[in-house]
Amino acid sequence: MVTMTVLLMVLAGAIGMHVFGLRLFQITQSKLGANQEARRALAKLLDEVRSGKLVRIGSGNLTNFTEVSPASNQIGSAIEIYPTTSTNNFIRYFWDAVDQRLKRTTNGASAVSIVANSITNQAIFSSEDFRGNILTNNENNRVIGLTLQFYQIQYPIVMIGPGQYYEFYQIVSKITRRALE
Repeated sequence: MVTMTVLLMVLAGAIGMHVFGLRLFQITQSKLGANQEARRALAKLLDEVRSGKLVRIGSGNLTNFTEVSPASNQIGSAIEIYPTTSTNNFIRYFWDAVDQRLKRTTNGASAVSIVANSITNQAIFSSEDFRGNILTNNENNRVIGLTLQFYQIQYPIVMIGPGQYYEFYQIVSKITRRALE
């Protein structure tokens, strides 16, 4: 009888530890998946800024773009990248306030591709000097700052913590163009 009780207690402890391990594995896997998806999506943005001939920061959507005026801080929710010196050929990344997504489109396209979901900050792109100070002009040798803040693990959506709160994530990157004209 005593042996059976000890065996049941050991089995209950082993099963409890196994269930805890499975929950921890699920949370870790979803965090790693979200990080990998963000790196993959932003790699294209980084490459396009690095190879761009001209980069403008401002606000915009699928059809319109307004560049920040030269006397204002160069911070915005959209960026236009011109791969050539022609301003008719561009790539635009913009934050959509309606669904809180960072989207990508090219000139003349009627469709967008989604780069990141659940973005909570509006000031995503900035133009900075080498020290990280926000510029008020469109210098040629500037650094493009990228800040994405979001509160939700994307796939699968996992409730975390007491009260089922989502965990906060932030991606910060600095990008410079390869060829300065």
